Amino acid sequence: MALNARVLIDGPSELVFDYGIPAGMNVRPGCRVRVPLRRKSAAGTVLSVGEADGQADFALRELEALVEPEPLITPVLLETGRWIADYYGCSIESVVRSLLPEAVRTEENSAKTRRIAILAAEPDAAALEKLGKRAPRQHAILSLLMHAEGKRLAVADLGDGSAATLKALEKAGMITLEAEEVRRDPDGDMVEEILESKPLQLNTEQAEALEAVCRAVAEPQAAKPILLLGVTGSGKTEVYLQAARHVLDLGKTVLVLVPEISLTPQTVRRFKARFAAMQDQVAVLHSNLSQGERFDEWHRIRKGKARIVIGARSAVFAPLPDLGLILVDEEHENSYKQENPPRYHGRDVAVLRAHFEPCAVVLGSATPSLESWQNCTTGKYDLVRLTQRADGQSMPLVRVVDMRLEKAKMKGGLPILSDKLRTALEQRLEKGEQSILFLNRRGFARSLQCPKCGHVCQCPHCAVALTYHRTDERLVCHVCGHQAIVPRKCPECHDPAIILQGFGTQKVEEVLAKVFPSAKFARIDADAMRRKNALRDTLNAFKAHKIDILIGTQMIAKGLHFPNVTLVGILNADLGLHVPDFRAGERTFQLLTQVAGRAGRGDLAGEVIVQTFTPHSPSIQYARKHDFDGFSEQEMEFRHQFSFPPYAHCAVLTARSTHERRAEFTLQTLHLRLAEDLPAGMSLGEVLPSPLIRSHGQFRFQITLRCRRARTLTRHVQAVLARTTLPEDVIVTFDMDALNFS
Repeated sequence: MALNARVLIDGPSELVFDYGIPAGMNVRPGCRVRVPLRRKSAAGTVLSVGEADGQADFALRELEALVEPEPLITPVLLETGRWIADYYGCSIESVVRSLLPEAVRTEENSAKTRRIAILAAEPDAAALEKLGKRAPRQHAILSLLMHAEGKRLAVADLGDGSAATLKALEKAGMITLEAEEVRRDPDGDMVEEILESKPLQLNTEQAEALEAVCRAVAEPQAAKPILLLGVTGSGKTEVYLQAARHVLDLGKTVLVLVPEISLTPQTVRRFKARFAAMQDQVAVLHSNLSQGERFDEWHRIRKGKARIVIGARSAVFAPLPDLGLILVDEEHENSYKQENPPRYHGRDVAVLRAHFEPCAVVLGSATPSLESWQNCTTGKYDLVRLTQRADGQSMPLVRVVDMRLEKAKMKGGLPILSDKLRTALEQRLEKGEQSILFLNRRGFARSLQCPKCGHVCQCPHCAVALTYHRTDERLVCHVCGHQAIVPRKCPECHDPAIILQGFGTQKVEEVLAKVFPSAKFARIDADAMRRKNALRDTLNAFKAHKIDILIGTQMIAKGLHFPNVTLVGILNADLGLHVPDFRAGERTFQLLTQVAGRAGRGDLAGEVIVQTFTPHSPSIQYARKHDFDGFSEQEMEFRHQFSFPPYAHCAVLTARSTHERRAEFTLQTLHLRLAEDLPAGMSLGEVLPSPLIRSHGQFRFQITLRCRRARTLTRHVQAVLARTTLPEDVIVTFDMDALNFS
């Protein structure tokens, strides 16, 4: 029986065609192939292989060639991809593009090689002396090779040896020339030497946690996902490291997911220090890699040369063979959710992949998501707790400062540093201790406003005010990136008294320089960390005590370990609290608890000062007490009353267009069709403007849908979309298990 292959053609158009398979060509799902496309040849990925339809009245064109003899996508990853497409309501084509990153698909990328000269036969002293008189260049090259490690050197390191000289030595049988693959190492320019670390003595709780993970590794088919709930500083990373050692000793591989690129350097350093003898077997995957670095890392993983993979969200698709353990650090983080198609959640896909492999999976956090907490409550996950800090230190003391009182003292204006925080910073500087100041807003000022007419400089493409950046002397939109020149007077009434409103990390840096002129500062945000490896270098400098005060956004909020930090100041705890999102309280609690956990992680006691205009908010009060159980209890009661996640799945259907009325009308039409034959137990919200009504020049409207069964919701929406013809200039997106409602 003849076989056909369904092939996804490379490119942005998502073309899928059937091709015949020539006799003798071993084609399997996941293989890379070359196919005829019109009058050209194109590359693609085989999605499936099946029997040819004998009823077809035309002959299929055949595949031209296999690009790789073995499938680049494993059967487990293909199965995972099909589940993602079905659950999140996206095309399998978009999923395959995540399984195979562009750096791997693009034929312009290839392995980097260099020419190597290898000593084939070592000449005796007499012959070498004779050669030195007759051919001094050949003599010099042979001398270098004779003293080189392994009797081999790169041709580039052989001085002025010309191609003719090398060819003459090769012809004489004295050397051989070979092409050697060179790894483009993401950490190749790291100056800091990584010293080997030894396993630490585990306390009772850590030992029990490690034992639970080892049991899951031994019997992955029967094991449940493990939620490791440990307070900040409880030694979750040490449990990860010792669990990874156990898995590697069994001959299996380990996948470590971290939510932010900012956590990757420190995590990589810890794993390389613990597994010093196999540092070259640690691979890194994240968006800051160059195309060449990603190509090399991905193929090292696929070929089994890397047995530990550390990366951000997309690393969940790393083609690791013999996977034994998946570690998801800070599992509650929103950055695990992909905001572009396919809109998967990295944590949930990690649990799914662990089921398909099968292997053990550990979700770690000091403030787990309420979805994971509910899975523990219902018995889907196993819960393991670490209630004490590993070093025996107590949790940091948290003080809440009511900024309403501070503002009253100033008689106008908005204070940045309260008296209590300024005094605490002075004390730390005198003692030689370090401090962290957290503000989740970059730039210098939130907006530029005219006090006379009230005009605010806004982005022409988005419904947000432009943020003033003093370092660039520009007004910048933090949504679309639009930049404008700072006006000298009001664009509306031409009054020169235009003023700055609010403050960001740049303003904080300027204020600290005036208040503490002798202190050394560094700022970590998306603006300051544009240069490659800038984040790694800044964190290394802070670790080496070259920086006294670190100012940053959420990039420094979790996972970082600096024993000399004894003070953490949260400058505005209200930023994310008063937004139209039912998760606002949960996110504020998580962020405050995580930031507070950066203090007192060494031998010295820690202190946290939280500045807020709403000191009695439950999120702030429970975070002050490090009380996750108390917070989750009251928050879950609220969620249950209104059927919000985790008691139901929540999705958002969004229509966007440059024409406001057309986007709204399209969504109203879809709303009417969704309301027809609405499945039982499914809730359909009204058509409303998005909280951010205009973004990137497009008006946006949305519908919120809720249902206890995720696939019931997804399939109903997809069925309606499939039979609806949308206007050309209207784009409709579906986000299952949505985390972003703006």
